[in-house]
Amino acid sequence: MPDAPDRIRAAFADAGVTGRLHALDIDSAAQLGVDADQLVCTASVHKLCLLVALHDRAATGDLDLTEPVECSPDGRTPGPTGLAAMLDATRLSLRDLAYLMMAVSDNAAADLLLARVGLDAVNRTTARLGLETTRAVHTFGAMLASIKEDAGPAGVQALADPHVVARLRALDPARTNHSTPRDMTRLLRAVWRDEACPPEHGAAIRRVMALQVWPHRLASGFPFDDVHVAGKTGSLPTLRNEVGVVEYPDGGRYAVAVFTRTARTAATLPAADAVIGTAARIAVDALHNRKRDVPPSAR
Repeated sequence: MPDAPDRIRAAFADAGVTGRLHALDIDSAAQLGVDADQLVCTASVHKLCLLVALHDRAATGDLDLTEPVECSPDGRTPGPTGLAAMLDATRLSLRDLAYLMMAVSDNAAADLLLARVGLDAVNRTTARLGLETTRAVHTFGAMLASIKEDAGPAGVQALADPHVVARLRALDPARTNHSTPRDMTRLLRAVWRDEACPPEHGAAIRRVMALQVWPHRLASGFPFDDVHVAGKTGSLPTLRNEVGVVEYPDGGRYAVAVFTRTARTAATLPAADAVIGTAARIAVDALHNRKRDVPPSAR
């Protein structure tokens, strides 16, 4: 395990990214980090915090997950997936909005949930769980609006200019939704140990995280039929993130959080996506091998 952080740093450098990582054995609490306490922009990873807050409020009876929500096309938060990309009015339950938010990172679904749950409730939930560096500052629509405003009249084309990207408030952890890799693995551990919510709600969170459709980041490091990966991605110009849990057939469970940033502004950078899986695999292998080397009586 001692050389794992160096190997992770080398992988980040080879992919042309600045990376932060934390990996945590859910059962033993053994851990491994690379700049794990650095504040990072969460982007859509913060939808996991919203999901936990939703179930936290449902568990206390503050809301019913089957409650229907009218989803008008007028004023929907923009995005390339889910309701954000749809044209017509529809009606969905809170829990089905949560599915869209997590499975395809639907921004419109996320902001409809935020309107019901509230930013303050999200922050109360993360504070209750001891995540001192994790905070929701604004809605996803507000975050996207700040990017549009900061990009200026040239619009999305301006985001190819590194000087424009450098001034985006959405990429400054002090001015946007933020956390640290260590906080995010603590949150995942709490969810997987049913410490964040009662068991039925923890199971629902784990189920919907397992339905994420994107295999090109975290899951790419674990291409095995008997290894289960559940996660949540997050992306903004130059940012590629994912947090999730990797479960091995022998019962090993590992929470991983990887946050990366690249100097290149291209929207498609396969190496930057793939290194999330590579770095996670190095970290999880180190923790998994350590567990196998420790006699059961000493665990």
